[in-house]
Amino acid sequence: MSLKLRYAARSDVGLIRRGNEDSGYASPRILLVADGMGGHAAGELASASAIATVAALEVHQPEETDVLSALADAIDDVGLVIGGVIAADPELTGMGTTVTGIYWLGDRIALVHVGDSRAYRLREGECAQLTHDHTYVQTLIDGGSITPADAATHPKRSLLMRAVDGINPVEPDLSMREARVGDRYLLCSDGLSGVLSFEEITEWLGQGDPTGCVTALVDLALERGAPDNVTVVIADVVEVEELADGVSHYAEPVLPVVVGAAGEPRVRLRLPNVHFPDDAQLDPDRPDAPPRVTGGPPTTPIALIDSELVVPAAERAYRESLAEVAKAERLRRRRRTVLISVLAVVLVLLALLGALLIARSWLTAQWYVAVNGNPGTGSVAIYNGVPGTLVGISLSQLATDTGLPVGALPLFDQELVSKTIPAGNAADAERIIIELQSRAAGCKSSIPPPGCPGALP
Repeated sequence: MSLKLRYAARSDVGLIRRGNEDSGYASPRILLVADGMGGHAAGELASASAIATVAALEVHQPEETDVLSALADAIDDVGLVIGGVIAADPELTGMGTTVTGIYWLGDRIALVHVGDSRAYRLREGECAQLTHDHTYVQTLIDGGSITPADAATHPKRSLLMRAVDGINPVEPDLSMREARVGDRYLLCSDGLSGVLSFEEITEWLGQGDPTGCVTALVDLALERGAPDNVTVVIADVVEVEELADGVSHYAEPVLPVVVGAAGEPRVRLRLPNVHFPDDAQLDPDRPDAPPRVTGGPPTTPIALIDSELVVPAAERAYRESLAEVAKAERLRRRRRTVLISVLAVVLVLLALLGALLIARSWLTAQWYVAVNGNPGTGSVAIYNGVPGTLVGISLSQLATDTGLPVGALPLFDQELVSKTIPAGNAADAERIIIELQSRAAGCKSSIPPPGCPGALP
């Protein structure tokens, strides 16, 4: 006998959001949920990149003793991928994603976590939250400033302290846990945990098989108004009989289940340098759909999308749209040629004005944290714009002076602030300030940590 995972996954855009920035993944070896964020539909690209990158461990499987380090490396790789996407399109600056995942080891699970997506375990009727939210309100709860009930309505309840954004390095939470027959694991975005209480999750998590349970939980979130995207991945630990040669009595599913943004062909087309796994999407609302894989357990994924048909079709549509754009561009150029002799001066002036407006708009979207005043005696401040001047004109303005002396920070942070710390947006700059204030407070302890001013070498 051996232990296997029996799984299902579902993702829904919810009732308020226009697009789904969540992504989910389930296979016999890896379970993942990623909740993307950022404007210009960047969140869907971030979460999809995270799913594809971490799922690569299916192909390049680490040794059991190296699983946790491999998961940490995978999170670093997610940051590199997102950073590459931002470099190719700077308008996507500010994109990021949470990542919560489980790597199956046969009788144990390895858990990786960044952000506020969650992992739960139901064992013998008792539910436990396996992850700790990396949010501002959670730090207040941990410090005793507010209660969990207060956090649900706090104005900064969505402020993340950790996320993979391709700019700032992030350290994931890593742990190894024992797995037992009958365990049920739930991974979900905050679209579920934000509308259901712990007690409600516990009650509904114990009902039905994985497919029925993901359906029930997502439907319940929709009944509660679903103001955010909702993604749910559930897996049961089951015991299966092995044949004499050690092979299970059923064949494992050939393809994983990918849901949400990572499973959408239009999203994959926008990430040409990211390798996505072949998949069979699970659609609990279409039980009569033809199966993509056979011979698996009762919850073998159902094929919702045939990638051999849909992806080329989407690609053709994408190319046709590009052709229409090119046709319109040629027509515009012909008209411009006819009018150029009369409107040349006007066009030049309009171009200059447009460039100024674009530059101004771009500058107002840039944020960074730096020193206000002299590096040795100044304070930590948030600036809007970019460092430097142009023909004597400053390209940034002071947005907030926190009053935090630079000299109160650990030496490494002093150096970072003196060189300026880029931020994706105003909220990201605020998050950086909160982290710096936290580390400065640690330096005030009776025995300052290494790296603090006055700490023992």
